[in-house]
Amino acid sequence: MIGNRDIQNLHIVNHPLVLHKLSHLRNESTPTSTFRALLREIALLIGYEITRELEMAEHTVQTPVAKTIAPVLKGKKPAIVPILRAGLGMAEGLEELLPTAPIGHIGLYRDPNTQRPVEYYVRLPENKDRVFILVDPMLATGYSASYAVDMLNKYNIPDERIKFMAMVAAPEGMDAFNKRHSNVQVWAAALDEKLNDKAYIVPGLGDAGDRLFGTL
Repeated sequence: MIGNRDIQNLHIVNHPLVLHKLSHLRNESTPTSTFRALLREIALLIGYEITRELEMAEHTVQTPVAKTIAPVLKGKKPAIVPILRAGLGMAEGLEELLPTAPIGHIGLYRDPNTQRPVEYYVRLPENKDRVFILVDPMLATGYSASYAVDMLNKYNIPDERIKFMAMVAAPEGMDAFNKRHSNVQVWAAALDEKLNDKAYIVPGLGDAGDRLFGTL
């Protein structure tokens, strides 16, 4: 973790494997294929922490030896919702962890002049009593993250059932996000130093979408 601010709803996953993989993810020399693999692997590791809070129920299981009471996930599986396009690489990691999870998509791009998100696509799974995990590598200005949560709210999904996963976050982005959605819990591998004058996270990892899809 580069930043050291105490933000109540931000959970930094500082596991050695996450930190090691994030360092390689940041490296500008990392090739596209490796970047994709690292993004997927880190998402899986952070996903392990996010899903720690899922509710459990007891279920009777017949082992080869005897019947036993075993814990299983209670209720509906969480939905995974990547913010297009960079979030797709993280969604793959969560799918490995939650192979039966329904997948939604929110399409946003950042207007280069205003830095504000522009919506172009929304498709969500059935939402009653389901946890939604939003994924996007960068929580930079906080505008796209806030807008994506706004969209889920419009589909009657309250903040309390929404989790947000990022690779790196900026302090300015967390401040902006929390003005609207402080009840949404955020998980990231690092809180970085700041935004630059182009609204890129510093030190960050560059344009995650371009690096993921090789469109630099």
